[in-house]
Amino acid sequence: MDLVGKLASQKAVVIFSKSSCCMSHAIKRLFYEQGVSPAIYELDEDYSRGKDMEWALMRLGCNPSVPAVFIGGKFVGSANTVMTLHLNGSLKKLLKDAGAIWL
Repeated sequence: MDLVGKLASQKAVVIFSKSSCCMSHAIKRLFYEQGVSPAIYELDEDYSRGKDMEWALMRLGCNPSVPAVFIGGKFVGSANTVMTLHLNGSLKKLLKDAGAIWL
């Protein structure tokens, strides 16, 4: 749990993902299209810590465990939450407040 918190606070936007997850791919693409350069941790490619991080994310309430998005060091949610924020216009404000975008 400490590792997830530490990694989540190291950059304005952090995404915990799996390389084979289509929803993770869609969320990463959404952030790239917003001009954001997120830190991305592919849990299925981190053989030493990936499973532990996945369990920590599930304990945070991520179900499924990926994609898990943190903005400004705070857990925002998974794909459904992020897409809702994007569609209602509040994602941009969160990104601005976190310093991920300047427009």
